[in-house]
Amino acid sequence: MAQITSGIRSILSHPAIYNFTQNFLGVRKARRLLVRDFFPKDKGLRILDIGCGTAEILEFLPEDIHYVGFDASPEYIEQARSRFGHRGKFFADLVNSAHLDHLGKFDVVLAFGVLHHLDDPEASTLFDIAAQALDQDGQVITVDPCFAPGQSSIAHWLIAHDRGQDVRDEKGYTELASAHFGDISSTLRHDLLRVPYTYQIMVSAKHV
Repeated sequence: MAQITSGIRSILSHPAIYNFTQNFLGVRKARRLLVRDFFPKDKGLRILDIGCGTAEILEFLPEDIHYVGFDASPEYIEQARSRFGHRGKFFADLVNSAHLDHLGKFDVVLAFGVLHHLDDPEASTLFDIAAQALDQDGQVITVDPCFAPGQSSIAHWLIAHDRGQDVRDEKGYTELASAHFGDISSTLRHDLLRVPYTYQIMVSAKHV
């Protein structure tokens, strides 16, 4: 996993500081719009959140979902359990095929802000795991900072200095998904944060 966790970026390893920074930048709005505009509206959705962080997405998800979150940070998972323990299951681990044998199939696999921390082989593994986890009609939703032509110079600078060291352009992300999924939709948003920033939101499904 290619990311910088030293220097000033190290403070983001602390859940409270991470959440404060996210909320200050306006990531709550991004999560809310993601759920509103990109999640299926079916009741009782089964959601696998890979790299769930402190699971703040649950603030915007309906009560009737079945949620499972994985994150490599025990500190983030502890915070998630403290606030949302009644809403789902949380694991301080990297999700793998062995976990899926016990968890069953999902309608949605979410990876919010994960791909840009992964090199190509690691990202391919994530999509492979996601494909295994999905029900036949399910979908993978990924959200990541993205380099884009004509984007704000401030956005480009902020994205270039992200902890994740594998930020890609739109084509780079879609090519990763296309090796595993036949139906891919990509959207660029420049208006989700309080500061200039570009997110790519990608929805990938098995069917065409």
